[in-house]
Amino acid sequence: QLQASGGGSVQAGGSLRLSCVGSGRTFNTYAMGWFRQTPGKDRELVASIRWRGVMYHDDSVKGRFTIFRDNAKNSVYLQMDSLKPEDTAVYYCAADLKDSVIIKTPSFWGQGTQVTVSS
Repeated sequence: QLQASGGGSVQAGGSLRLSCVGSGRTFNTYAMGWFRQTPGKDRELVASIRWRGVMYHDDSVKGRFTIFRDNAKNSVYLQMDSLKPEDTAVYYCAADLKDSVIIKTPSFWGQGTQVTVSS
């Protein structure tokens, strides 16, 4: 019900935009977020946005990543600028029925999209 896209390979300093489109239901009243995971580590919350627009960005991406949503398109996006090699991970979109700004237990997960940043 959540379809993520937009991953790829870029050099350090480059940009990517991840997209996540919902289907089968409206996610307009859900908080939406992006998590990332590297091998051997837990999935971590990168950014989230409540349905009314309150946003959270992890300190590691503040000033470089921006989350935004388009409720008319049932979509959430992650604009990633000034990418660093340590941003390399599989990125997952998620939706939270509880509309939490810090999403801990998503109601829905999208499939992952690989982001690889080379130095």
